[in-house]
Amino acid sequence: MHAPHDILILAGDIGGTNARLALLAPAGGRLAFVREQTFASREAPSLESVLRRFLAGTDHPITHACMGVAGPVRQGRCEATNLPWIIDAAVLARQLKVPRVGLLNDLAAQAHGIGELEAADFETLNPGMPDPQGHCALIAAGTGLGQAGLYRHGEELRPFACEGGHADFAPRNHLEMALLDHLLKQHSRVSAERLVSGRGLVNIYHFLKARGAGEEPTWLAEALASDDPAAVISRAALDGRSPLCDQALDLFVTLYGAEAGNLALKLMATSGVYLGGGIAPKIVARLREPLFMNAFTAKGRMKPLMQAMPVRVILNPKTALLGAARVALALSEGSNHGK
Repeated sequence: MHAPHDILILAGDIGGTNARLALLAPAGGRLAFVREQTFASREAPSLESVLRRFLAGTDHPITHACMGVAGPVRQGRCEATNLPWIIDAAVLARQLKVPRVGLLNDLAAQAHGIGELEAADFETLNPGMPDPQGHCALIAAGTGLGQAGLYRHGEELRPFACEGGHADFAPRNHLEMALLDHLLKQHSRVSAERLVSGRGLVNIYHFLKARGAGEEPTWLAEALASDDPAAVISRAALDGRSPLCDQALDLFVTLYGAEAGNLALKLMATSGVYLGGGIAPKIVARLREPLFMNAFTAKGRMKPLMQAMPVRVILNPKTALLGAARVALALSEGSNHGK
């Protein structure tokens, strides 16, 4: 495999389910993918072992590298939140034989990638009235619940990571209070991620089933036992095959909207709110319906502020890889974006 340029960037988007790796090179002012591959994270003992497999046979030296990882990054080190891996930038730099490897939260990587996207990479849920001087927010439900912000610095938006998905779940009505009570019987505390994530959808489904909200036919029970239950529930809901799954997805979408609104309020995201992650593109038809935006804007006296915030779904699954590659290049220019 030969890279078309002297610069060859290794980018990673490392999550609890998938470890996505790519080689990229600058081309015409943009970043072009040379090669990419996805690995099942839990089937590998470490990121180093995945990198060895991915880079086997690569005859062009890596010149830049950066990994976006689902977890808090502190001093070049990350203990992945939903994966038993410890990732150390210095160890990776020695393995890859490069001066420095960028290591940042995966949502920060995704935020850095937004600037590489085209109009077709977004689905608009609310056009709003964007404030050109405002901040942005990014929220992403997938294996977990990632959150990040982009603050305004002159003409530039600079991303920063946070762990807001692990903040406490805040029920807003009697049904959601019953949901919280249901989960508190199983867990010592309930975070937003416990509801707004793949496993969150499954938790919501089991709560509604326990309340007698609908029947679980044999075909559904078998599918839940043999396949990814979150995917089964969302497919059955979108295909109209299960009223119980339909209710679960509706409640999930409502909670997603409410939490996205919470983040947008805290960051004053008047320039825009982005939905990233693996779930939103798959359920975008349901997100277009009023439930999501109704929950997003239901913030009392702040409703007019919320209605003015643009809300868009990121459809491009390579956004975090593009962002990690951008950070890798910036590191060689002395930027601190990877810290």
